[in-house]
Amino acid sequence: MPTAKTKPAANPPQTLQTFSLPDLQQFTYEGTYSPSASPDFHLFYVGRDDVHSILKYVLSLVSVSLYMNMYGYDDTELNRILMSKVLDPNVTVLITLDKSESTTKTEKSLIAADQSQNLAAFNSHFVIGESSTGQISHTKGFVADGKVAGEGSTNWSKSGEGIFVQAGKPGGQGYQAQNNTQSIITDPDTISRFTAELIREHMAAQHEAVNDPSKASSLKTPVKPAPKTKAKK
Repeated sequence: MPTAKTKPAANPPQTLQTFSLPDLQQFTYEGTYSPSASPDFHLFYVGRDDVHSILKYVLSLVSVSLYMNMYGYDDTELNRILMSKVLDPNVTVLITLDKSESTTKTEKSLIAADQSQNLAAFNSHFVIGESSTGQISHTKGFVADGKVAGEGSTNWSKSGEGIFVQAGKPGGQGYQAQNNTQSIITDPDTISRFTAELIREHMAAQHEAVNDPSKASSLKTPVKPAPKTKAKK
């Protein structure tokens, strides 16, 4: 007897679980890597490579978790992607931003979202603060889904990432680019250690927010110190 034809399986959605660094070679100036390129680390150059598209590509594929610390955070397109992860209860998001940069429009949008919705209920937590020693929180990087890390001198801004105005190539009227670098890493040891560092930096900034609610965070009810009691005579 003829058997019923089975429907071919649909292509699974692309995720970071199957990501590899050659996925990003399309965004390089050359359009390809050298045959000797490392399989677990690649360094991209703002003003030469399309760093904005690289960040957008990786962040768009986040489906499990995103831990990040960003000093300069002023990219509305990346913020839209980030907010879609923030409001997804299936994605755990941990964001640390620098207090001295907190007046930008995109950082304010995070604060506004936290004020209108309990982001902690979405497994999302953010804090705006300083380093554990009271300095600027200057790390510029992330770990996505525990699989891919990004780190470098690139701030999330137009000039920080570079504006490409000629079909994906640098140059032309209105072209902006700082001399920044952006690395993308898939080395498991680096990712594990960087994840621990991002959590540590978040906790340091969160500690400040507990003691000083003016340093905006996702804490709804700051922990108040216990009242002092008089010693009995």
